[in-house]
Order: sequence, then C-alpha cells, then structure tokens
Amino acid sequence: MDKELRNRDIRYCVDRSVFHETELGGSTPPSTNSGRAIFNAAKNKLRCSRSAAKSLLFKFIPILQWLPHYPVKEWLLGDIVSGVSVGILQLPQGLAYALLAGVPPIFGLYSSFFPVFIYSFFGTSRHVSVGTFTVMSIMVGSVAESLVPTEFVQGNDTIINMDARDEARVEVVATLTLFVGIFQIILGLVQFGFVVTYLSEPLVRGYTTAATIHVTVSQLKHIFGLPLSERSQPLSLIYSLISLFRRIHNTNIGTLVVSTIALLCLFAVKEVNQKWQSKLPMPIPIELVVLVISTGLSYGINLHEQYGVGIVGNIPTGLLAPTVPKTDLFFQVVGNAFAIAVVGYTITISLAKMFAIKHGYKVDSNQELIALGLSNLTGSFFHCFAVTSSMSRSLVQESTGGNTQIAGSVSSLITLVIILKAGELFTALPKAILSAIVIANLKEMYKQFMDIPALWRTNKYDLLIWIVTFLSTICLNLDIGLGVSVIFGLLTITFRTQLPQYSVLGQVFDTDIYRDICQNTMTKEVDGIKIFRTSSAIYFANAELYAQTLKAKVGVNIDLLIEKKKKAVMKRKRGLQKVITLAQRILSNTKKGSGLEFLMNKEAIVGSLQTLSETIPNPPTLQSLGLERLSFHSLILDFAAVCFIDTVGIKMLKIIFEEFKDIEVDVYLVNCPGSILRQLQSSRFFNETFTPALIFPTIHDAVSYLSQTHESSSLQEVTAI
Repeated sequence: MDKELRNRDIRYCVDRSVFHETELGGSTPPSTNSGRAIFNAAKNKLRCSRSAAKSLLFKFIPILQWLPHYPVKEWLLGDIVSGVSVGILQLPQGLAYALLAGVPPIFGLYSSFFPVFIYSFFGTSRHVSVGTFTVMSIMVGSVAESLVPTEFVQGNDTIINMDARDEARVEVVATLTLFVGIFQIILGLVQFGFVVTYLSEPLVRGYTTAATIHVTVSQLKHIFGLPLSERSQPLSLIYSLISLFRRIHNTNIGTLVVSTIALLCLFAVKEVNQKWQSKLPMPIPIELVVLVISTGLSYGINLHEQYGVGIVGNIPTGLLAPTVPKTDLFFQVVGNAFAIAVVGYTITISLAKMFAIKHGYKVDSNQELIALGLSNLTGSFFHCFAVTSSMSRSLVQESTGGNTQIAGSVSSLITLVIILKAGELFTALPKAILSAIVIANLKEMYKQFMDIPALWRTNKYDLLIWIVTFLSTICLNLDIGLGVSVIFGLLTITFRTQLPQYSVLGQVFDTDIYRDICQNTMTKEVDGIKIFRTSSAIYFANAELYAQTLKAKVGVNIDLLIEKKKKAVMKRKRGLQKVITLAQRILSNTKKGSGLEFLMNKEAIVGSLQTLSETIPNPPTLQSLGLERLSFHSLILDFAAVCFIDTVGIKMLKIIFEEFKDIEVDVYLVNCPGSILRQLQSSRFFNETFTPALIFPTIHDAVSYLSQTHESSSLQEVTAI
C-alpha cells in the first residue's frame, strides 16, 4: 500500500511540476512523507528554473529590466532633449559618412535608423550613441572600393556606370555588414569579449590616426571637385596623392570656394562650442546649419548647372523592403568583416566603460558584442553599412541630459521622419559640404599626434606600437595594417618577456622591506644571502637568459668555479689512483717477502694510507680542494612576479638548484604563486635533495630563518674547534 501511494505521489509531483506549474501552490499535497519531499523539491526546482529563465531573458534584453523602473518625471525630458539633439547631428553625419562607405547618401540615413533602434533594446550602455562613425565608414568603404572599383573613360577622365557601381557597392556593403554582425554575435555568445584586450590603447589610437589620414585624402577629390579613381591596396594612399597632384590644375573653383567657406565656418563654430561648452545648453548644431544653408544656396543659385559643383542628386523617400544580402561574397569579405567587427566593438566598449565609470553603473562586454551584432545583422537586411558608437554624438547625448537609450530611440525616430518626408529636400546639397563636415569632425582625432611626445616620455614600447601601427596602416591600408599592428603588438609582449627586468634585492635597514640595491640607496645586501628577482614569467624564450643573468648578478663566475672544482676533483682522483697503485705494489711485495721486509716497508704503507684518507673527503668541498669559498651561502629566488613557468623553465630551475648546490650554495624559493607550486609538483621537481621545505612565503621569512640557521652553525663550528 505504501509503495503504491509513493509511486502515485511521484507521478503526481512530476505531472504537476511539468504540465501544471500554476496550480502547484494551491493543489492538495501528496499523502506520504516521501511524496511531500518530492513535491517540494519539484516545486523549488521549478521556481529556480523560472528565475534562471527570467534572469537570462533580462540579460539578453536589458530594456525589459530597466524600463519598468524608469523614472519618468526625472529622466524623460532629458532623454527627449538629448535624443532630438543627437538626431539633428545624425542627419549631416549620416549623409557625409555614406560617402566614406562608398554608397549613396540615403544609405547613411538608413544606417542611422535601424541599428540605432535595435541597440536601444539590447545594449547595456545608457549613454553611447550607436550609428555611423568615421573609422567604420572608411573601413567599409575600402572594401567596397576594392571589390567594385570606379571606372573611367580614358579620354576625358569621366566616371561612367555610376548607377551600376553604386548598386554593386550597396550589395557588397550589405553582405559585409551581415558578416560583421554574425561575427559579433558569435563572439558575444562564446563570451569572447576579452578579444579587445589584444587591441591596446596605443594600437587603437595609432590605427585611428592613420585612418584619419585615409579619410582626409579620400575626401580631397570632393573638396577640389576632381574625378579621381579610388584605390584599396597597399600604398593606395600614396597613389591617391600622386593622382590628386597630377590633376590639381583641373580643380573646380566653385567647388573649392564652397568647401573652403564651409570648412572655415565649421572649424570656427566648433571652437566656440568647445570654448563655451560649460555655458551653452547644447552645442550649436553647425553641421545642420551649414547643411541647410548650403542646400538652399545651391538650389537658388543652381551651383550644379552654373559652376559644375557636384551635388548629392536624387535622395529617395521611404524605406526599402528588406532583402537577404548575397552570401556568395563570403570569402571575399570574411577577413575584413572580422577586423571591422573587432574594431567596432573596441570603440563601443571603450566609450561604454568610460561613461559607466563616470555615472556609476556597469556594462556587460559580451552583451555589448551581441547588441552590436544584432544591430548590424538587422541593418544588413535594410542595406545599412556597419556601425559602432560615435564619440561626438555620445558626448552630446550625455551632456544634453540623456540617461538611457530612450534618447537613442528618439534620435532614430527623428531620422525616420527625415527618411520618410524630408530626404528629397537635400537633393541639391553639394557633395563638397558633406566632405567638409567629415574633415571638420576629424579635428579631435588629429590631436592624437600629441600621443607621440607623451609616449616618448612615459613608455617607449607603447610609442613603438603607436608608430608601427600608424605607418603600417598608412602604407598597407586599413585591413592589412590592422593585422600587422596586432601581430607586432603581440611580438612586443613576447620581446618584453624575453628581456625582463632582473634585480638583486637588499634589505631596507631595520625593516622587512626589500628593494633593488641599484635603485635604492637605503638598501643593503644581507650578509651571506643573495636575493634575486625577475619581473616576468620563466618560459622557453627567456629561461636561458634568466640563468645567465642570475649567474652574472651574484658577482661570481659560477661556471668557471664549477669547472675548477671538476678539474680539482679529477686531479685528486688521479692522485688517489696513484696512491692505490703504490699501496697495492707494496702489499704485493710484502706478501712475497719475509716479515722483515714488511717491517722495512711499514712506514711507506702507513704514509700511503694516510695520504689516501686525506685524498677522499666525503663529499669533496671547495676548501678541501683548495678553492676559495663564496661570500654567500644561500640564494633566494623571488617568484612574486612569475605568473607561469613552462617545462623548459622548470628544467632550467632544476639545473640552477643543482649547480649552486655543487658550489655549496643552497637555493630557496619565495613568494611562489599556487599555480607555480602545482606546476613544480606535477613536473616532479621535488626530490630527496630539493624538498618543499626550500620554499618560504616571503623574503623576510626566508632571510630570518637562514640568518638564524647560519649563525647557529657558525657557533657550533667555533665550539668544535
């Protein structure tokens, strides 16, 4: 009967927990104790499962967590004002950066709407403004220009097949953006947010500075009104400048005048914005002002027809139907897609962390990857190009009162209104104005050249990374330059671990503090003890150097001393062999002779045996071999900075222990991390001679123990004498 009740209770609990979750709380519990236990366990497990699922959902879609608790009265007005300000700024930047991406201007507006709206649901940063950005646009444009180059009529240098070229580039850019999004989502799902650690700040700043040069040169054709071909291969920047100077005499004066006036206005007002930043409620939207005024003047004066000034042309209104990008271009864009994905994420997470620290909240690096990936993935179906966070728009969003991504949603809706209703108003907009806006927005990035003197004063290795990154990106283009920069950065890490800082430590008087004796005049070496420290891991690339430097730092030629000892031992062995031979010959003669002969040779035999006893010290010491003893009896190896040690390093460490043991110096390890101890144990480093007793937690513990032990040994030797 009990067994049947228990089985019924088990079936009841399982059925109710799986299929009738909502009724568990109010249903009649099972009749047996075991049934009630199973019932309660199933109920608790179900609650845990619901909680885990809810937590996962909130993590994947952060807006579900913060939107129900959104303080409307405190934050809504600020988010709306911030969103409107950023939306106004997005219009000229979206149109301008589309030129960098190699696509018609309307696609810059698409890229300012779809990805921005998607990010507001999935992003964890409250202040970054996602959308078009200079570096991303130029990287996308370099791919589009390399796969779909501009064609020329050889006679008069007139660009042909513009419509076909633009259509093909849009397809390439959409495919590239698709794979950028896929890469970012995959990296986020596998918790690969740490990939950004391989892009150091000097590398990123050197790379973006070089990209700024590429952007500026690419816009010069619109500034001067020259029909120049676009290149995307190593040394393309040099070729573009050569082509520009060859055609400089064909400059369109009207275009140059428009560009010059626009640049002067943009730079002047931006200086005012920066100087009076604290007193202005929001920056003067000079880009929008220049955009509107230049469009009106171009339309009224008919700059295109009268002076040959290039204009944007037809800007279609409305949204395009979503289409699936062509995946047959995968192998042509995969390398660039991964590079763009990593660079885009690097820019976003850097800005996100900066604002998070300033405002006291946390961002999830892996969720940021997923959010960016979903933004780009969705945008690719609407012909957008890859996006990331913009420094200028993010600063505007934060400074004008933005507190959440509702500001981003508002800015994207403003862009949507422009796409649906106002796009055709900018048909007469001169392209030179868009190029002027691009160049004016690069002003802050040109200031990164000031990194060179700063890094020269602080860190030569970082300066080298900056310069190599800059030059490789300038000469080899953006994609290859980034790869070369990352490889060089990793090589500098290897090089620096191969040449770490080695030092001999001394004790600060009457303290337990030990410092480098070459850098601190307050330190003094402990009598009879040498303390050696390295600043790096010990592995195959620097194990030999570690041993060589150690021997050089102790002030004695260890190898020569070991060699002398070996020679002295061999000399004693040869003398021993002679004595043994002599003794055997005397004894042999004694057996053949009479007792009288033995008595006559007694003194020779006794002398030989005495010489034999003196020749066989056990074990042979430096003093017994006639060699000078070292001034120290103990060597302490400080492993505080050793984060790992490989098999080659362990073998070298064992050789060091054996060699110093051979010259009567005991070796000890201090400040050993647990991982190093486990490696030593698993490698069977310890034996009867070298035991774990040779390891101390700190330098001072080892010094105190060795000083007391040696002092006791010295007293015993004196007493014995």
